[in-house]
Amino acid sequence: MLTTSAFIAFIQAYTNRLDELQPLLDQLDNQIGDGDHGTNMTRGFHAANERLTSTPADDLGALSQAVAMTLLSSVGGASGPLYATVFLRFSAQWKGQSQVDAKDITEAIVQARDGLVARGKAQVGEKTLIDVWSPAAQTLQANPTESGILAAAKAAAEAAVGTRELVAGKGRAAYLGERSRGTCDPGSVSSAVFFEEFANAIVGGVEKTPWPTLVS
Repeated sequence: MLTTSAFIAFIQAYTNRLDELQPLLDQLDNQIGDGDHGTNMTRGFHAANERLTSTPADDLGALSQAVAMTLLSSVGGASGPLYATVFLRFSAQWKGQSQVDAKDITEAIVQARDGLVARGKAQVGEKTLIDVWSPAAQTLQANPTESGILAAAKAAAEAAVGTRELVAGKGRAAYLGERSRGTCDPGSVSSAVFFEEFANAIVGGVEKTPWPTLVS
């Protein structure tokens, strides 16, 4: 089950991981983008965390809505609207609910994936966060249980590392063409960390992936 307290703990844990990984995410983005993905994400989720702790809500839909609106107003570039889309889809799926089970979580992840595709106009293979959200959603659809949530986090991590071999088809990285190969997509890495901390908040016991070792 995902409860309101677990959701707030997830946002806090994800914020802490972004703090740790900010230099790495900026480094990856500097190689194929604007160089500020880690900085933007850290700023946005710190603001979201502060919003949740200062104005708590009693249902997951309201909490997700608060995160979405905060990200829209505080995260620059493409990351703000994309991650806000995720939480807006969560908000619609979980409206009025104080806790949700694995099936509700699965549907929310699928809806978020679809929202990201619609917002970013990207498909699998174009070296974007869709390369992580799609396999994670598919894994959950095949197994909408707690074990499926853990499997989705594993699939997300593998997919993020796999973006190293892709040639970018969207965003600034696309202008690099073949030169974008060899660097992991920073949005994919931050998304994989998202799934890792999400699974840990719901199920627990998730081992932290050594991202600097895998993607540097």
